[in-house]
Parts: sequence; structure tokens; C-alpha cells
Amino acid sequence: MNLTIDEAIKVLDMQEEILQFSHFTNDDAWELGNMIVAAAKKLDVAIAASIRLNSGYIIFQHCFDGTNLLNEKWLSRKYNTVKMTERSSLYAYMLLQQNGETFEDWGVNSKDYAACGGGFPIRVEEVGVIGAAVITGLDHVTDHDLLIKCISKYLHVDEVPRIKAM
Repeated sequence: MNLTIDEAIKVLDMQEEILQFSHFTNDDAWELGNMIVAAAKKLDVAIAASIRLNSGYIIFQHCFDGTNLLNEKWLSRKYNTVKMTERSSLYAYMLLQQNGETFEDWGVNSKDYAACGGGFPIRVEEVGVIGAAVITGLDHVTDHDLLIKCISKYLHVDEVPRIKAM
């Protein structure tokens, strides 16, 4: 099923509304991060995964064999996008596509930000966005979807609309 950009943005809005945490500690990051690693192992894919607070502090990170420093650069760029927009990096991609814009139009350097999926905000209810979960190594929509599946499972949320392929 291919979605229009408008439909995809609506799905992304719903995902971010549904997938909010009641609290988020370093122990939560460890558990969620390990769920992401386990899901990637089950799929037999090599990814780099990171959970970072808004301060930039990395509270979980695992990079599979076969990844390298380029993957770390992508993690940082996706994290920067989530931190700046307080939205998923796939949402930023869709918004840029919808408006025919680039990050330069937003006043930021695309060398430091990534207009692609794979970063998702850690939003705590009644607090706001405190950080981001980020993965890289697959195509960007699959990166995003893997995060959605793992965060949904961690939060025990059964019904979350998903974007599988564009």
C-alpha cells in the first residue's frame, strides 16, 4: 500500500500521539535498546542503534558487526533532526517533500541533519520530548518501522498505524 505524503504525515502524527512514555529512565533506555537489538538480530540485519537525551548524552548504543563510523554519522544526523523538530526524522522528510523544501530552507546545514526515517522522539506524557531513539543501516522507511514496532512492543501498545513502504 503506497500512501500519499498527506496520508503518511497523518500516520506519523498518530504514531507520535500514541507512542508516548509515562516515564523514561536510563533503565528504560537499556530495555528498549535491547529490544531494538534483538529485533534486528531476528531479522538478521546489521544496524547501529542509539538512544540519546536532548543534552546529547548517549544512554544506549549498540553497533552491529559490519557497521562503521559512517553509521555513527547517520545516527547523529537523525538525532539532530529529532532534537530540532521534536518530531520523527521521517516526519521531517515528509514535511520537506510536501513543501518542496530542503533543510537549508529551514536555516540548517544538511550535513548535520538527515531528512530520512530512523529517528523517533522519546516523548514523556506531560513533559514533552526528552530525547530520541535512532537507528540506521536499513532503508529509511524500514529503519522507522523497526523503531515503531519496538517502541510499540515496549509500551504494550497493540494498535499503531504503520508506514511500511513508500
